[in-house]
Amino acid sequence: MNRVILMGRLTRDPDVRYSAGDQSMAIARYTLAVDRRMRRDNNDPNAQTADFPSCVAFGRQAEFAEKYLRKGTKVVVSGRLQTGKYTNKDGQTVYTTDVVIDDQEFAESKAVSDRNASQAAYPGAPSAGAPAPASAAPAMPAPAGADDGFAQFPEGVDEKLPWD
Repeated sequence: MNRVILMGRLTRDPDVRYSAGDQSMAIARYTLAVDRRMRRDNNDPNAQTADFPSCVAFGRQAEFAEKYLRKGTKVVVSGRLQTGKYTNKDGQTVYTTDVVIDDQEFAESKAVSDRNASQAAYPGAPSAGAPAPASAAPAMPAPAGADDGFAQFPEGVDEKLPWD
């Protein structure tokens, strides 16, 4: 069985191209930064603690990536590993390994994603766990059941979600 499930953040915006011909198809390529569970045992503080698998999506999955995924977006992807090889212009054989995406989903809410993006853009900004500045507007009380770990959707939302 060839099945891969990964959770990570996009290292850059997806590169989306369209195939030629009458039946053109979207092809999206992006790289995920996937954290490792444990550090290496070599006690090197600069040791790599993430892997960076290349991902490729076709058709509707590629169109989804083009429309909704951006650098820093945390996603869960599932698919299969595909290996290949080619000879480059210098005559050297290059081996490739890609995750061919069957399904991709957001792994965090848009608000959390936006907050993380602003942290990356403005490193001095308060972190998610830091107290709000005194000049900030008072927080709204949380509705009953807000601590249950599920997203709270505002009433009156009639739009169809993008993945429906």
